[in-house]
Amino acid sequence: RPPGEEEEEEAEVGWQEKLFSQFEVDLYQSESACQTPLDRQYHEEILKLEKAGGRKNCRIFTYTDHDRFTNLEEHCQKLTDSDHEVPSYLAERMATVRRRRQDRRPIEASSLKSKIITWEPSEEFIKNNHVINTPVQTMYIMGDLGPYGKLGRREYEHVLCSIKVDSNGVITVKPDFTGTKGAYWIELDGERREVWKYTIENVSVPVQPEEEERERRLFKDLYSRHKEYLSSLVGSEFETTLPGTLRLFVNGEIVSAQGYEYDNLYVHFFLELPSQWSSPASQQLSGVTQTCATKAVGWDNVAHFCYPFTLEMFFTQGDESEDSLPQWPVLYFEVLSLDFWQRYRVEGYGSLVLPASPGLHMLTIPTWRPVELGTVAELRRFFIGGSPELEDITYVRIPSTFKGERLSRLGFRTETTGSVTFRFHCLQQSKAFLETSALRRRMQSVLDRLGGFSQQSSVYSVLEAFQRARRRMQEARESLSQDLVTTSASTV
Repeated sequence: RPPGEEEEEEAEVGWQEKLFSQFEVDLYQSESACQTPLDRQYHEEILKLEKAGGRKNCRIFTYTDHDRFTNLEEHCQKLTDSDHEVPSYLAERMATVRRRRQDRRPIEASSLKSKIITWEPSEEFIKNNHVINTPVQTMYIMGDLGPYGKLGRREYEHVLCSIKVDSNGVITVKPDFTGTKGAYWIELDGERREVWKYTIENVSVPVQPEEEERERRLFKDLYSRHKEYLSSLVGSEFETTLPGTLRLFVNGEIVSAQGYEYDNLYVHFFLELPSQWSSPASQQLSGVTQTCATKAVGWDNVAHFCYPFTLEMFFTQGDESEDSLPQWPVLYFEVLSLDFWQRYRVEGYGSLVLPASPGLHMLTIPTWRPVELGTVAELRRFFIGGSPELEDITYVRIPSTFKGERLSRLGFRTETTGSVTFRFHCLQQSKAFLETSALRRRMQSVLDRLGGFSQQSSVYSVLEAFQRARRRMQEARESLSQDLVTTSASTV
């Protein structure tokens, strides 16, 4: 700049204080340019300023919440710094949504209590409530950065700072107060390359300790009343478990499947509830994952499903729970593959007992599939798909329809295939965790046995086999003659 054109200006601006620009002074001086009541008000204020000696500010001016610039700035501001920006569908729809100065009609607490959630919203309801209904007041501090002696051109107006205050009392200043960071720069590309520097400082009067303490008490009282209001909306009708009942939540995830012969895998699973277990009517106890292509990880081909599912179950303690061993729910699953020609193949069967302890559990379950002797079955599996499969998937463990004493799988041929990894987050809810009476001790014994079911199952089967062998030996001894038994005993 030439030495005579050095300019420096400092202005102290209050909240929603109007400082007129040179363009507004030239525009509103003539009454014929005034169309709205706000324009006429500005016309009168400018005339008073002229009589008082003119405005004190030169380049720094403001746009308040009621000015047209504030509306246009909110609707037309660019989201990126690209010169060829094309507004997206969301930006075009959101441009018509105005959060400032919205009327909030009071609603009775009784009507809100019954309509906290609108299950079937109408299109008009969605249109009016798809954004946060928080009224915001806005103010812009502007700078007229035109050439020296030629102020009042709209193309040289630049936003120096924007201030927004919402109904919650949150103040947003953009850019932030300068502090120790140094001045902000604005570079202009015009006749001469000009660089303007400006700083923003907070010159508000600090709050006195007495006023701050009074404001703190006022907010504390306001928050307590608002908390009571929210509590009255929510109510206290929460679902609780009955005494002697265990509630089990399982947030599960089928993480991955690895080590299988064919690609494009999917998993079909379902939960079997033993006796004394139940689930809500709306609970889905089965599911099918998406078809997932495998990826080479080391030596294995891994399909990453990341398929989430949720299970909710209830265990109700009966009179027979004291003598019999409670059963824990079992998750059955089968892995299948699907190729381009819609040929599907059974890749493996497996099962797992849901974790009996709360917390995080990672389980990798190996699987197997039935096979036939000879090469014809494998040729059929390769060329036309299909393979031997179980009619009842519970045959993976003990079939649900089995009523006998012995289950033999002699002659049933299988082949080991890959494995499936599960992740479980288990939660348990029961009043037994809070009770201190005999009910807790009785229920806790059941929970202990439930928790140790997966470990006790093998021990239980061994003890059962031992009891059967002991009964057979007693029957054999009783079938012998008494003399032979006596003679053998005396010889020993």
